[in-house]
Amino acid sequence: MSVPQPKLPHLANRAEYRAWTAAQPRGRFERIAGEVVAMAPERIAHVRVKARLWQALDRAIQDAGLLCDALPDGVTVEVGEDTDYEPDAVVNCGAPIPGDAIAAPNPLIVAEVLSPSTRSVDSGAKLADYFRLSSVMHYLILRADRPQVIHHRRNGPSLLTEIVTTGALSLDPPGITIGIDEIYAPPMR
Repeated sequence: MSVPQPKLPHLANRAEYRAWTAAQPRGRFERIAGEVVAMAPERIAHVRVKARLWQALDRAIQDAGLLCDALPDGVTVEVGEDTDYEPDAVVNCGAPIPGDAIAAPNPLIVAEVLSPSTRSVDSGAKLADYFRLSSVMHYLILRADRPQVIHHRRNGPSLLTEIVTTGALSLDPPGITIGIDEIYAPPMR
């Protein structure tokens, strides 16, 4: 028998939301149009893909000597006044972010690894919301169960979309390339 979950609050104010999340003993949350949404526990395949993605982005940025940070999950991307997402990886470019910040001020690349419970939101509402931010140039949606990256790229006033399953993924700006095999390497034994 399932146990009913407590209703999460409506927090239209970002400061209230940050205070509320800081007071929670555990769990991860996002705020969508002021509604707090609990994030489900992640499967190992999901965690592996997002960790390798972050490593590949970080390596590419370091190799290119760019003034960017590859940031793993836990960093907030703020959309408007009432939405706070926690993507699986973010590349923020520009001035260094203060160590006590919790949000990426200039996200250039945002990535989400699909989960059964978030597939439709990641492919729909988040796609539209992330591109409301003028700094976002790339939105990557990754499958956890097989090598597949859906790459949405800003192209002037429109978006170009490609599905990449092999080879490399070119992300310009900022001018980096990551290999699909870096993200989807078999688990080490």
